[in-house]
Amino acid sequence: MPADVHPGPEPDPALDGLRRAAAALRPELVALRRELHRHPEIGLDLPRTQARILAALDGLPLEITLGERLTSVTAVLRGARPGPAVLLRADLDALPVQEDTGLPHASAVPGAMHACGHDLHAAALVGAARLLAGCRELLCGSVVFMFQPGEEGDGGAGLMIEEGVLDAAGERVVAAYALHVAAALLPAGQVAGRPGPIMAAADRLRVAVVGRGGHGSSPHLALDPVPAACEAVLALQSMVTRRFDAFDPVVLTVGSFHAGTVDNVIPDRAEFAATVRSFSPAAREAVLEQAVRVVRGIGEAHGCRVDAAVEPGYPVTVNDPGEAAYAALTARRLIGAERYLELPRPLAGSEDFGLLAAHVPAAYLVFGACPPGADPAAAPYNHSAQARFDDAVLGDAAALLAALALGRTGG
Repeated sequence: MPADVHPGPEPDPALDGLRRAAAALRPELVALRRELHRHPEIGLDLPRTQARILAALDGLPLEITLGERLTSVTAVLRGARPGPAVLLRADLDALPVQEDTGLPHASAVPGAMHACGHDLHAAALVGAARLLAGCRELLCGSVVFMFQPGEEGDGGAGLMIEEGVLDAAGERVVAAYALHVAAALLPAGQVAGRPGPIMAAADRLRVAVVGRGGHGSSPHLALDPVPAACEAVLALQSMVTRRFDAFDPVVLTVGSFHAGTVDNVIPDRAEFAATVRSFSPAAREAVLEQAVRVVRGIGEAHGCRVDAAVEPGYPVTVNDPGEAAYAALTARRLIGAERYLELPRPLAGSEDFGLLAAHVPAAYLVFGACPPGADPAAAPYNHSAQARFDDAVLGDAAALLAALALGRTGG
């Protein structure tokens, strides 16, 4: 077998045992997920969520460490035999979204919702911990369970790396795995992945065009920043189409534009902000440098000062080719070849799992959780106030995470 493809777990008896145990565990995981969904927390400080995760792990033979700068949970399971350490990760935080699903277990917290499915991720990782603890005698090496707050823009993965999650087992993990549920795009139960880039880098560009205010009747006596800012927005779109390879694309979207207060006053400044997404380190570096140059040049042409700043976000999430092949093989053996799809291109969303993948070989999978009766092509997607997830997939999701760890450690 090629060196970059790790041997997958045998279909029998280990995978059959995981499937049966996961099916029995599913009602408990669904209940946990719905409890988490009803009580979402945002950001890095998730005390109620942390307490509920700890309660769900209670009684398992785990070495548990809590985060110092965030309410993370790191749990280590030691196998019965020596071997490498691997990491399984779930994010825990919700979004500042007012839920509009009408579900019986809808969020009871105004302005907060698990609209991205992190409640399913948490429940699935709890399930994987329970499954692996139940077959510890087959496990060679250690498994690090990473329960991470602050994925939604707060960089929780980076903080956990700084606090030692990659070495929690006493040695550096040799691989890291995660899955992300999708409320649309894929039918429930279908798993998708790919080698190489799977999620985009995401950065923020903030621009302020500073002129000189005046009366709307006499623009020649002022220095109007609004036309310059508008021209800069359009020029950025042209830059994307004319300066970047269509096969190594970038996406630049101006989502915020503010200037002035009334119609007959020329303001002193116009401001806008853009999300900038890219799929390779080279394109990421180039688009950020060129975007700043473009807006400054246009401001200079109009006689305006431009304050432009890039706020770095998350890097490209890159699946290691060997780990991606292993993850695909494991998924096919566990749930059936017909339920695994190789993505033809990366997704334009971003993820701080890319911070882990920059340190150790990693594989990131997308797990379909479109609700019954909904069309995956038309259902509300993640981050929508109407996003719904089929939590019946939790048994298979937990089994898949467990199988990835069991097979990779040689069980």
